[in-house]
Amino acid sequence: MNPHLGRKLRYGMVGGGPGAFIGAVHRMAAALDGEWELAAGAFASQPERSREQGRALGLDTRRVYGSFPEMAEAEAALGEDRRIDAVSIVTPNHLHRPVALAFLERGVHVVCDKPMTRSVAGAEALCCEVERTGLTFALTHNYTGYPMVKEARHLVRTGRLGALRKVVAEYPQGWLSTRLEAEGHKQASWRQDPAQAGPASALGDIGTHLDNLVRYVTGLEIEAVFAELASLVPGRTMEDDAGILVRFAGGARGVYHASQVSAGEENGLALRVYGERAGLVWRQEDPNVLELLSPDAPRQRLTRGSGYLCAAAGHATRLPPGHPEGFIEAFANIYRSAGRVIGARIAGAEPDPLDRDFPDHSDGLGGVRFIAGVLDAAARAGWVSLADIEAADGGAREPARRAASIRNTAAGARQ
Repeated sequence: MNPHLGRKLRYGMVGGGPGAFIGAVHRMAAALDGEWELAAGAFASQPERSREQGRALGLDTRRVYGSFPEMAEAEAALGEDRRIDAVSIVTPNHLHRPVALAFLERGVHVVCDKPMTRSVAGAEALCCEVERTGLTFALTHNYTGYPMVKEARHLVRTGRLGALRKVVAEYPQGWLSTRLEAEGHKQASWRQDPAQAGPASALGDIGTHLDNLVRYVTGLEIEAVFAELASLVPGRTMEDDAGILVRFAGGARGVYHASQVSAGEENGLALRVYGERAGLVWRQEDPNVLELLSPDAPRQRLTRGSGYLCAAAGHATRLPPGHPEGFIEAFANIYRSAGRVIGARIAGAEPDPLDRDFPDHSDGLGGVRFIAGVLDAAARAGWVSLADIEAADGGAREPARRAASIRNTAAGARQ
């Protein structure tokens, strides 16, 4: 039960139909703490596929819809004791903004997959709507939900590392090492389609996680980026590999690497942060451990669930040390926290400050601005200030110029 309401929060889902990966993850995460219940859905663009998913989930057939506009209108017409409190958006990127707007306009809170929109202009407009309505908007950058990521942030923010100097973030995957999109692979097909994915592929999918994770842990703001994007698989026009140099406000420097053609890699997200006095290392494939590096002492291995961790890490922990927690639990931390804030707002109560710890619409705007800056830097082959990225650009420069930049890089890489 939601602690503020004495009942479960009712949510609907847009996307997440038969065969979808991330929709099932969201449903498992929402269910983990018993504080949410799935009450409605428009699960696919084909009404029959939506009904198929609704049947599989055991939903009332009257609340399984053929489209998200139909769902938004019908749910808004229901009484307060039946209508959904929130919507979970797990569609391809091009639908994030229109779906969010459709429900925000009807007083429904939003949990949305990343990136928030396809353009800076769209992100700014959506942020204005969130602020106007006063509703909760949670963005599922789930890696911020890991307890040891919260401990890393605590160590940085409390000065354990000293002034920050260097950040190295990498996200190698290998699943797109071949042209799966040419074989009808669902995930690969839409992520390599600019009409659905937006102006970026690997950058929008996993590069945004690097940006969000670094900002969450370090609090550093990017001043400028220099980037090279490449389409390394022959026949592919959208980028599948990105290398990014970063200048942070205050003088620190960063190196980001995001690749979906690193053959043999699974989900190798890793973060290294180095300050004047110490450094830290966190790896997503070993998420329950945080390494603390000191120049005058042995490496310390901090483990999830331990009593010496900060309050935020403890708040995000479900099991004792040595009992692994991972991907679903990190997702669930976002759903639990966002749900408790939503419940508090509905009840007119004040949420626990620890429950406010989830990515929101402002993080979404930051991520979209990061994508736009990297795309522009790659197209210009020079440094680009993120402060100069204007909403009027729609989040990117002229598409043909970007495509030419990627093709030229790819050709050089294969010579």
